[in-house]
Amino acid sequence: MEQVLAALDTDADVGLTRADALSRLDRFGRNELTAEAPVPAWRKFLAQFTDVLVILLLIAALVSAVLWLYERESALPYEAMAISAIVLLNGVIGYIQQARAEQAVAALRQISAAHANVVRDGTLQSIAAAEIVPGDIVLIEEGDTVPADARLLQTVVLQTAEAALTGESLPMSKNSAPVTGEAGLGDRRNMVFSGTTVTYGRGRAVVTATGMQTAMGRIAGMLKAAQQETTPLQKELDRVGKLLGLIVVVIAVVMIATILLVEDVTGIAAIFDVLILGVALAVAAVPEGLPAIVTAVLSLGVQRMAKRNAIVRHLAAVETLGSANVIASDKTGTLTKDEMTVRVIATASGRVTLGGTGYAPEGPLSRDGGGEIVGAQRSELVRTLSAADRANNAVLQECEGRWAVQGDPTEGALIVAARKAGLEAEALDARFTRLGEVPFSSERKLMSTVHSDAEHQERLLAFTKGAPDVLLARCSHEFAGDEARPLTESRRSEILAANETLAGEALRTLGVAFRSLAAGPKAIDEGVEQDLVFLGLIGMIDPPRQEAKDAVARAKGAGIRPIMITGDHPKTASVIAAELGIAADHRAVTGVEIEKLSEEALEQTVREVSVYARVNPEHKLRIVNALQRDGMTVAMTGDGVNDAPALKTADIGIATGITGTDVSKEAADMVLADDNFATIVAAVEEGRAIFANIRKFLRYLLSSNIGEVMTMFFGVLLIDLIELSQAGGGVVLPLLATQILWINLVTDGAPALALGVDPVDTAVMNPPPRPRGEGVITRRMWVGILFVGLVMAAGTLLVLDASLPGGLIEGTGTMRYGQTMTFTTLMMFQLFNALNARSDEESAFCGLFRNRWLWAAIALSLFLHAAVVYVPFLQEAFSTSGLDVGDWLLCAAVASSVLWLRELSKVITRAIGGDRSRTAS
Repeated sequence: MEQVLAALDTDADVGLTRADALSRLDRFGRNELTAEAPVPAWRKFLAQFTDVLVILLLIAALVSAVLWLYERESALPYEAMAISAIVLLNGVIGYIQQARAEQAVAALRQISAAHANVVRDGTLQSIAAAEIVPGDIVLIEEGDTVPADARLLQTVVLQTAEAALTGESLPMSKNSAPVTGEAGLGDRRNMVFSGTTVTYGRGRAVVTATGMQTAMGRIAGMLKAAQQETTPLQKELDRVGKLLGLIVVVIAVVMIATILLVEDVTGIAAIFDVLILGVALAVAAVPEGLPAIVTAVLSLGVQRMAKRNAIVRHLAAVETLGSANVIASDKTGTLTKDEMTVRVIATASGRVTLGGTGYAPEGPLSRDGGGEIVGAQRSELVRTLSAADRANNAVLQECEGRWAVQGDPTEGALIVAARKAGLEAEALDARFTRLGEVPFSSERKLMSTVHSDAEHQERLLAFTKGAPDVLLARCSHEFAGDEARPLTESRRSEILAANETLAGEALRTLGVAFRSLAAGPKAIDEGVEQDLVFLGLIGMIDPPRQEAKDAVARAKGAGIRPIMITGDHPKTASVIAAELGIAADHRAVTGVEIEKLSEEALEQTVREVSVYARVNPEHKLRIVNALQRDGMTVAMTGDGVNDAPALKTADIGIATGITGTDVSKEAADMVLADDNFATIVAAVEEGRAIFANIRKFLRYLLSSNIGEVMTMFFGVLLIDLIELSQAGGGVVLPLLATQILWINLVTDGAPALALGVDPVDTAVMNPPPRPRGEGVITRRMWVGILFVGLVMAAGTLLVLDASLPGGLIEGTGTMRYGQTMTFTTLMMFQLFNALNARSDEESAFCGLFRNRWLWAAIALSLFLHAAVVYVPFLQEAFSTSGLDVGDWLLCAAVASSVLWLRELSKVITRAIGGDRSRTAS
């Protein structure tokens, strides 16, 4: 061991210095497996042009250029140039969207990067696992993922799961003893390996290899790259896009055939114009960019959630958050502040009350009834707090005038109480030297340490702390004054009654006991936790978070039912739950009661009870399954290794970021950076807002695209009624291919993205959760989309008819003027539609100017369209002519009809919904 430390030039107690760690990071590199070579930017850019329809457009541009060379009817090949420019611009926009989505996802990975506990400059620090270097001293415990290959220096019944590396299915016991001779990976008991998991115990080790030099790194070439995550929402949208594309292709083929049959189409150029039109219509109508936009919106939304301390590990969780109607939360640290403070110590001679709050070791001690704490009571107090201080792995530190606890807050509170009683760490360390530990487990609900006693070298002392009811069952005596006396049944009942009293005061209780053992070599295991001498009860409080109380009220207002699941005493749980507003009936079901319930009885129980106490991870799993069988969408928090199955089973597994283990975080969909219940509710709000925004831009894109298709389809179908065929020779249609492509580019891009980042609506938490299994596009949305498409087509064709001679409305303009008016009207229809698309029910005038990005996108679209109408070069490219103020006003007036008609339909929808609500009530 000393040779390893010397070779790595490090110290087992002090670790590396900060400067040395930075130097080694430069020399050895980051502790990461080498990723696959990134796809070059130029290949990503070229990938934007691999779609079949885009390739057809490029071929069309090439053929158009060849025809221009043959006919030379204009100074430049304007059509070919316009198509090429639009395809190129579409490619640039697609590339930028993809790049932004990739950057957002990369940022999320960075946010959720693993951390590790190391000793540097003599202090315990938490750093990113990627910054670990050879020579670092790392501390690992149950639930941690080993951050690098390391040689063990100290172990306490340490076991690791190495199946991912060696294939060994059972956990491997580890120790710090040297291994002689050649040994394979599975036989190196004094080593822990990167990527494996600690299943039991804890240890201290020195890092020997990082990154690609680890055992995992050496076989990294055999590891397959992780598949890019595709959420159910993206899959559904991809299916919708393909279905829409198929329908549009059929319509385009029918249109081409109709034009060729109805119109007097002669000559290669005319036939070619019809074919280009069909391809352009298909390109404009198919929302190929939907998956990229969804990824960008999801990722950007998730980054907003990260700023609110909710780190989403899987994008699919964002979709599920909007459906959550149950939040099953731990109590400690999530609903409460996680600043445990010992308030009461009850021993055989009575109660002692401790003052002060937080982790500062300051505060008075007083006995119930007044007077000094002397004699037997002082002796009992000292022994109880000495045992609690020794059976402890937390560290109390003062940093820049502020006291903090490194480790478990409950254990930290015990150390603070011991310091308040005048018990100093130096004196306790000098007398009691730790020889071993039996770590806490959620099944035993106990933790023990074994020490030598410098004042009585003929004995060893085992100190045990844990759940009072469990601990008391293992005690045969009670310490009173200066002696241990037998624990009678009546005294057991009195202790349990005192525990109930403390729990009724919303205090979390711990029992403390000890046992004297004969000196000499001894197996340190659960066997020491028998025939114990009971010392006393310790009552501590973790006050509820005020923000949690507000968040519970918000959750209930949003139709979400909060449930508390805790390992604490039932009375403590019910008091805290009542104070937070989770349950007013003070009813709590215990784990013992859950074990006795059948599946059917448990389903009935979870409908009625919102507080569960003294539960273990298996009980959590049963509760989640029962809720899901009852049709609930469950979000659940967890922090321990054994919580992983329940986190995986829950619809949304939420790991606590501060107290949670690496295993629980790996199993979770979301990690709370601050362990706060209010953050869960904030994440639900953000999740609902993100999903609502996705629906907004879907409503906008699909209705606009269907409006374009209907305009062209009915334009061809009603060609004789409008008398387009009499307006001039050749192929006469409402819009040219280049104009359709331009509308698609200008109106589908910026406004759609702007709708995707619409500010969170204050009313987003008012409606109940989205029904489980409801698709992103509902039947009501489809009705609205088709209605808007019909209004767009009717209004656009009406303007076209009014601009040309003949038809239903007599006009005087040329075909070029008529197509410009049609072009402008359809563009403005889509801009008015962007205001509509923000809700299916709420008026567009509610929060009209809240989204500045949307108004900027509308202004940009108008500016670019004006350029196409007035700039001579663009006039030639897009076959437009200048419009006067009256023309613009006519186009705007007709286009605004989509706003007013949609407002009318929303009024009707709200009225019908109100009538239904009154009928139901």
